[in-house]
Amino acid sequence: MTDLMASLSLPLDQGLDRLDLEVPPPARRQLVEYLALIHRWNRVYNLTAVRNPADMLVQHLLDSLAVVIPLKRHLQAEGRASGPEGPAIRMLDVGSGAGLPGVVLAIVEPTWDVTCVDAVAKKASFIRQVAAELGLSNLRAHHARVEDLPAPSGFDLVTSRAFASLADFVSLTGHLLSATGVWMAMKGKVPEDELADLPAGVEVFHVEQLTVPSLEAQRCLVWIRRMRT
Repeated sequence: MTDLMASLSLPLDQGLDRLDLEVPPPARRQLVEYLALIHRWNRVYNLTAVRNPADMLVQHLLDSLAVVIPLKRHLQAEGRASGPEGPAIRMLDVGSGAGLPGVVLAIVEPTWDVTCVDAVAKKASFIRQVAAELGLSNLRAHHARVEDLPAPSGFDLVTSRAFASLADFVSLTGHLLSATGVWMAMKGKVPEDELADLPAGVEVFHVEQLTVPSLEAQRCLVWIRRMRT
């Protein structure tokens, strides 16, 4: 595992440089440790179809890291500080799988309060193990169907990565979003058909193209909110 982590450190540093993303050394080490845990657990629990650690780095880790700057930009535009001086930001990662992007967000921004939910028990158990091994007190996981998950006070942001269609995403999680919260859907190419099928009462306020280092595929973020009256 140590050799694996050593082999991933330089590619991660190069990817972060290309993303222009500042991540302190302790968090960089946690990111590599997280990837090594996915690789180890994947042999038994089938967390992801991607088996090669170098491919995991690009397709999972860098893909998730590409949303950090856009997310910070959104929070700043909303007047929400992402540092220790601001209020806690509550995020929900739906259909989190191995914890993507939820675990990544929890690592790079310790002040963000991140909850991951997945309907597969072994995936939620893996995320809990990651939180314990990496000392991530701001990360938690639930084994549940998202439509059955209670959220008394609501989340500031609900995100997903390849979870469902946009219509199903907002319909299944609407009860989990705070009155001023937003949805952030990670998609490949811009899903024009899904955009057209969104239910009444919500609006897309931004579609943002992403560039993931070393990934030759389209990526975008679709930002959605409730209609403002």
